[in-house]
Amino acid sequence: MSEPAIIDPGQTLGVLGGGQLGRMFAHAAQRMGYEVAVLDPDADSPAGRIAEHHLCAPYTDRHALDALSRLCAAVTIEFENVPAESLRVLAESLPVCPPAAAVETAQDRYREKTFFNACGVATVAFAPVRDAVELGTAVRSVGFPALLKSARLGYDGKGQHRVENRDEADAAFASLQGVECVWEQLVPLARELSVIVARNARGDSVTFPVVENQHRDGILATSLAPARITDELAEQACAATRGIAQALNYRGVLAVEYFVTASGELLANEMAPRPHNSGHYTIDACAVSQFEQQVRALCNLPLVGPAQHSPAVMMNLLGDLWREERAPDWARALQVPRCSLHLYGKRQARPGRKMGHLTCTADALPAALQNAELAYAKLLGERDAT
Repeated sequence: MSEPAIIDPGQTLGVLGGGQLGRMFAHAAQRMGYEVAVLDPDADSPAGRIAEHHLCAPYTDRHALDALSRLCAAVTIEFENVPAESLRVLAESLPVCPPAAAVETAQDRYREKTFFNACGVATVAFAPVRDAVELGTAVRSVGFPALLKSARLGYDGKGQHRVENRDEADAAFASLQGVECVWEQLVPLARELSVIVARNARGDSVTFPVVENQHRDGILATSLAPARITDELAEQACAATRGIAQALNYRGVLAVEYFVTASGELLANEMAPRPHNSGHYTIDACAVSQFEQQVRALCNLPLVGPAQHSPAVMMNLLGDLWREERAPDWARALQVPRCSLHLYGKRQARPGRKMGHLTCTADALPAALQNAELAYAKLLGERDAT
């Protein structure tokens, strides 16, 4: 088997999706000397505005896919709901990562958890719910409390309901209007973690330090790196993630989220076949960011051991911070030592919309967390945030 060809700087890399992850991929690629072509239907997308080429068309538009193939040496994605068939079309003429099959697995929660189990990675108990009969079977086999989730297209807490009894389960399933769902057991949690792995066409893989995540209303609020867990648990999570990537024959950057139960058991929750919100800290705190690693994997360049040089805390900035359409006072937050601001170029702020993030680094994690909380309080305008 011949070595995969290196894609040298100066060539054009394509990305399906024009959001903030595409924008940060474009920044990393351009810094390394590549041009970027974005396919996204939004004429004002954050990534499309900074790319050398923006194909403004639906992801299924055959003419746009053909144009992307002609422009680019290789193509990647920035969100998991890209149509897998579009990736297959592109793969007929150029390298595409991640592979369409991996994306399809990540797009369906039931298929995803079944795959984790086949890899020897534990999950919560779960069951498919496609009709009233299967709802009853799930109630009997898994029980309450539980989460009823749409099997496809949910993110940031969308398309899911916590249920405590059969009446709530019936109402939740009815509210999801008959879409295929998955029933997941709710278990007491001690931590939520994520691991990001980069893997290239040769099968080489490297993992970033394990991240500890805190959510609010189903949306990631804060990420702490490294996670406050034992070395043994961190290695278990990294090994499981590498195994999942290998089983997928993965190429690119993959994130896997985990639960740590109150009894200390590690359970896989879901995966994202792309860079992940919890990995944004790598831009400021690691030898190489998750986005540069994405470029390297796509272009068959050597992957770098992503050594973390500083403990870090990342805090998401949602549109709720914008009051009466006025942006927060960024200068107040940037008074905090070693605080970095990253805004995503989105024109309109809406409650719950990810508009940017703050990353605070320090010599120790408690100090980074204290500074991140202080910077965020300053953005809220709290008077004691001095």
